[in-house]
This record gives sequence, structure tokens and C-alpha cells, in this order.
Amino acid sequence: MTGTEVHGFADEAAETGRLAQALGVAAAEIGLHRFPDGESLPTVPQGARSVILYRSLHHPDDRLVPLLLAADAYRRAGVERLVLVAPYFCYLRQDAVFKPGQPLSRDVVGRLLGAAFDRVVTVQAHLHRTPDLAAALGTAADNLCVAADLAALFAGGLDRPLVVGPDVESRPWVEAAADRLGADWATFEKVRHGDEDVSLTLGAAVEVKDRALLLMDDVCSTGGTLSGAIARLVQAGAASVDVAVAHALFGADVEARLRKAGSRRIVSSDSVPHPTNALPLARVLAAALRNEVRS
Repeated sequence: MTGTEVHGFADEAAETGRLAQALGVAAAEIGLHRFPDGESLPTVPQGARSVILYRSLHHPDDRLVPLLLAADAYRRAGVERLVLVAPYFCYLRQDAVFKPGQPLSRDVVGRLLGAAFDRVVTVQAHLHRTPDLAAALGTAADNLCVAADLAALFAGGLDRPLVVGPDVESRPWVEAAADRLGADWATFEKVRHGDEDVSLTLGAAVEVKDRALLLMDDVCSTGGTLSGAIARLVQAGAASVDVAVAHALFGADVEARLRKAGSRRIVSSDSVPHPTNALPLARVLAAALRNEVRS
């Protein structure tokens, strides 16, 4: 058997290849057959003792079953170490039972994947009431912060920059982004009443007028929080508002909504394929995975 390889499904062949190249190892593709009734049958490549499996988990209901079946196939093929690289990790928003009759989705999905893989590497997981991702998954886990890398896309292009986060929980990565730019930072106080019903308050002492603002979030899906934040910053006299998100889970209608609210530029990482992708993650992921490469 060979050492370490990076494997992925056909629809993420480009991402798999970029990560393999960054690590200096071979890439291979997992075969996937769909039966007429919708069941999946993956066939994994043979011969590697250690496999880094790339699978970002947007549209998770279509991806989780083939991924778990592939993990089982690797174990049966004798793979000694199996690492999941999921730049976007799903089902973390439901990290508590908010209403009677609902599941605790984080634990259901997290424990399935934690039992299947020796290590999970993700990027800016959508964590609120989960301080330790590894504990939630029951396996080794890395939650990589790319806020500073996203902020670097704006380096030198912002006049009197101010980095703003959507809520107090965003403080650690907003601070990291501000440090990268040598900028000030602030966070909104957010109260969520529903999927798109959010109250946002920015402290009166925060100076916004005539400044270039970089509004950051880990995830954008409906755009409710960000569009509301953009509108408030524009109303407060911001000279410009740019938006940077780690995971772009939104469509053209939401992008139009953000631009209508007043955003000038919108960027994201390539964790989820999107027209706003401006930050390739292969280098960041490879740096975290160097210790997994074996001869």
C-alpha cells in the first residue's frame, strides 16, 4: 500500500486536486453509482494506507449518506487513517433544542461523522453554543479561522477601515481580521426572532461616519442579517460597506439583496462554489494537514 492520498467525489475533483497538489500527494476519485430509487453506492480507490477525503457539506442531505458509505468502504479496504476535510460543516446551527419536538441536529450528524473519521478539518464552523467542536464530534477536530485571510483581500484598499461582525460571538475572528488590516473593530448586538427577523444594535460609541467598513460573517444563506447590517451602516454614514463571508450559501437573489442594501464588494472562500469566491482554501487546508502526509 502507498502512503497518503487525497480522495474526493467527481463533483469536487478540482478542489480535491488543488488540495492534493498543495500537499504534494496523489489525488484519486471516488466512484458513485445511483440506483433508480436514489440509493447510493460509492466505490473507493484502493491502495492508500492513509486517506484525506475532501467533501464540503453544503446541500448535506445529498452528500452525507454517500460520504458515510465511503468511510465504511475505506475501513473495509484496510485504510489505517481516514481524515475528513469538510471546509463547510453542516447541521451546526441546530445546536440546541429550540422548540419541543425538534432534534439536536449537531449531535446526530456530528456523532455519525465523528465515529467514521479519525480527524475532521473544517473552516469557521457555525458555532454558537458549542465551544469545543471535537467534543461535539467525539473525534479530533480542527476549526480553521480564515477571517484574516479574507480581510487580506482588502489590504491597502480601505480608507480608515472598521471591521464589523454580526454579533458578539463573532468577536474572535473579527479581531483577527482587524489585526490583519491594522483596523478598528466592532460587533453588533443581535437578537434573532426568526430566520429573517433579526434586531441589530451597534454601540453609540462606534464611529462609522465616512469610514470604509468591512462587514464579516461566517455564513450567509438568506442574507437577512447581513442586509440589515449593511442598511444600518449605510444609514449611519459609512463611506462604503464591503462584505466578506467564509461560506457563501446564497443564490443570485440574495446577492442582489445585499447589493441593493448598499454593499460594494462581496467576497467568500471557495468552501462552497459561488461567483463571489475570492479566497482559495487549498493552502490554508494544506498547512493544517502537513502532519498527515506519510510516505
